Amino acid sequence: MGKVAYYTEEGLNKLKADLHELKTKGRAHIAHQIAEARDKGDLSENAEYDAAKEAQGLHELKIAKLEELLSNARILDESIIDTSKVAILSIVKIKNKRNNMIATYTLVAETEADVKTGKISVQSPIGKGLLGKSVGDVAEVQLPAGKAEFEVLDISR
Repeated sequence: MGKVAYYTEEGLNKLKADLHELKTKGRAHIAHQIAEARDKGDLSENAEYDAAKEAQGLHELKIAKLEELLSNARILDESIIDTSKVAILSIVKIKNKRNNMIATYTLVAETEADVKTGKISVQSPIGKGLLGKSVGDVAEVQLPAGKAEFEVLDISR
């Protein structure tokens, strides 16, 4: 039994769609590659066939991992989120104390993280540093460029 992971409904639906894609188009594509390689003759010295079979094994492993992830996935009930402290799915407005830049991030599960859309993982250095903080608290975060301090300005959902 794997570890239970919480997702937004959108995130869970994306995982299900990814799994469906792997099981349908992905499997069909690999079967086609194997058939093409098989048509080229002697399988004992057919590098294309070996590569296609290896790709099939990796593809099935990816499917198995995604199925396990989904079997332990739960939808987070957003109505019970406490906005007095930073938690998963909190929308946090922070100020970098070094340069006074203000940013807003949503803390999400690692598989839903997408910096371009402002979604950072609770496993990221900033995410970990912000968890449990309240408005007015300062999070000290160790980043590759050194230590940074972020002040929590607002928490919402």
